[in-house]
Amino acid sequence: MKKKSWVKALLAVFTVSLAAGLTACGNSSSSTKSSGPVKITFWHGMNGPYAKALNSIIKDYNKSQSKYKVAGTAQGDYTALQQKIMAGAKSHKLPTISQTTYTTVPDYVKNGFVEPFDNYIKKSDLSDIYPAFLSTSKYQGKYYSMPFSKSVRIMYYNPTLLKKYNLSVPTSWEEVQKDAAKVKADGLYGISFDKSFDMELEGLAKQNGNKLVSTDLTPNLNSKKTLEATHFIWDMVQNKEAKTAGEDIYGDRTFTSSKALFYVGSSAGISSMKQYAPKGFTWETMALPTYKGKKATELAGNDIVMFKDASAAEKKGGADFIKFLLSKKETIKWSEKTGYVPLTKSAVKDSGYQAFLDKNPADKAAVNSLDFGFQSTAFIGFSEYRTNLLSAVDAMLTKHETPEKAMGTLQTQTKKVIKDNNDK
Repeated sequence: MKKKSWVKALLAVFTVSLAAGLTACGNSSSSTKSSGPVKITFWHGMNGPYAKALNSIIKDYNKSQSKYKVAGTAQGDYTALQQKIMAGAKSHKLPTISQTTYTTVPDYVKNGFVEPFDNYIKKSDLSDIYPAFLSTSKYQGKYYSMPFSKSVRIMYYNPTLLKKYNLSVPTSWEEVQKDAAKVKADGLYGISFDKSFDMELEGLAKQNGNKLVSTDLTPNLNSKKTLEATHFIWDMVQNKEAKTAGEDIYGDRTFTSSKALFYVGSSAGISSMKQYAPKGFTWETMALPTYKGKKATELAGNDIVMFKDASAAEKKGGADFIKFLLSKKETIKWSEKTGYVPLTKSAVKDSGYQAFLDKNPADKAAVNSLDFGFQSTAFIGFSEYRTNLLSAVDAMLTKHETPEKAMGTLQTQTKKVIKDNNDK
């Protein structure tokens, strides 16, 4: 009798332990309710005023409902964030969602650690987003990312210098070059660029009729149209009509020192320009000029991806938070606080946001550029291609290689990258 009682007691303990283990490991609604809101971990690369604005939006979301709680964690700059994601993928220690560039998505999909949003966000939820943003969120027929912190390239100009030299605000790149020639004798540059002019090159090539890499993955790096665009910028630099930033990284220093009429940079830099431009320095913004009569400006910034290792409840919460980010109120708030553009057409048309633009006219240039914005073609191996592109620009600037040589090398490299990574 004692032996039977001991066995019965042991079985009872085992049964209770097993039940407890199954309850702890499961994702049942009862366990979710008893443990409070589902935690949504969110990695990002925002710093300074951008991180402050994002934290405010996360706080708004957490207050707006009780089912989910987003915990945002800054991972340093974008390079550090990318490294953290790759390390997390190997160790299976990824967050629910993360900020990243849309150009990394093909590599993420290839490695199998991102989850498409198609089962979590309805197409009707996306209908208000500007097509240029949404088009690059789709890869292999699925939405593997959602747009978030988006900016455009705009032109900053110095109205004081324009008035001094009796110059009008230019409408074309050809006019910019002519203005540069007029002020060169006084030791001024017509325009300043960041350390690399790759984005301006891509914009001019698009205005001239082709993308650097077409959507069918055909590289056009040394085509006649691309070389014309490359020479336009390179010739200005060689003639000391334009200046790149070099080790300063960003070209706004030359501009805010009143040594250049114009500066091409990100619209997200407006908040920094407002904060750090010297006292008394006057500046305004405009949409990028036309080239050969065509408009185009490259869109930049980051998307948000969701990872497969997250639980079903976490994925639902991650998608819910992203829909919150895309809401008119929050995308307007994000834009007003950071200089990134609103993601939706209804947000831009909102009377409150239009009133904001009236009070902050420098922000108008970015919004006025959205209808002719475009983004690079994303593909597996894009990071390697972009590294090569930056090296090609650097070779033209520091080694004085001709566009024909530098872009010819880049064409050969890009063909190999695409073949090695994208051939089935």
